Amino acid sequence: MEQRIGFIGLGNMGNAILQGVLASNIVPGTQIYVYDTHPEKGQALNQSYSINNLSSGRDVARESDIVFIAVKPNVIVDVLNDIQKELKKNTIVVSIAAGVTIKTIANSVGYEQKIVRVMPNTPALVNAAMCSITPNTEVTDEEIAVIQSLLNCIGATEVVPEYLIDAVIGASGSSPAFVFMFIEALADGAVKGGLSRKQAYRFAAQAVMGSAKLLLETGKHPGELKDMVCSPAGTTIEGVQTLEERGFRAAVMDAVAATIKKSQVLAEK
Repeated sequence: MEQRIGFIGLGNMGNAILQGVLASNIVPGTQIYVYDTHPEKGQALNQSYSINNLSSGRDVARESDIVFIAVKPNVIVDVLNDIQKELKKNTIVVSIAAGVTIKTIANSVGYEQKIVRVMPNTPALVNAAMCSITPNTEVTDEEIAVIQSLLNCIGATEVVPEYLIDAVIGASGSSPAFVFMFIEALADGAVKGGLSRKQAYRFAAQAVMGSAKLLLETGKHPGELKDMVCSPAGTTIEGVQTLEERGFRAAVMDAVAATIKKSQVLAEK
């Protein structure tokens, strides 16, 4: 890849994306430019990968063909206003800030600027993310493919229109928290049954990971896969009935709906 890649902000998510790109070797460190308010982060990466650790976001914007804005949503407008004059016409501005719309970004950098809004999730920290990619009309199909290739370094990607991002947040952005709660509950039940806490977490987490892998790789409907586990008059169907009695599916659907509603409120602000 010939493009020079910039990162403004090296928090958990920005650093996860950067580390994924570096590990993939699709972009050498010499073509990567970074800035963080904690300069020691960039200094460490410079020593390990020979990346360019710059002294300001403006410097990163000036040098980059693609610049990831990986700062908190409450400061992104200030950062965009600061770098706006340094952006080239063809520079692609990639935002990972939740709740910050393309319109808000364009108000700072200009409506003719190439803008991509990305919604990753925390499994990016172990290269197992699911990222939505939403470009504005200035971004070409070839440029979208480049952004996908970068983000595929930390997991998987899907291109979605902006009006669906709130639903993405419910299904993917916020849902790891729900999954962790489910794993914790599974483990608690197993501990109650006599399993050690350490083993319970391992059994539960591996079951969730394996089940997701089975769904993705077979392409089978989740209901079909569930039925494969439910033997007649067996143990699993007893547990399924209990979950249904407790409103398990409705509770999950309500949780996703609540995150969508909150995301819409934040975007309006």
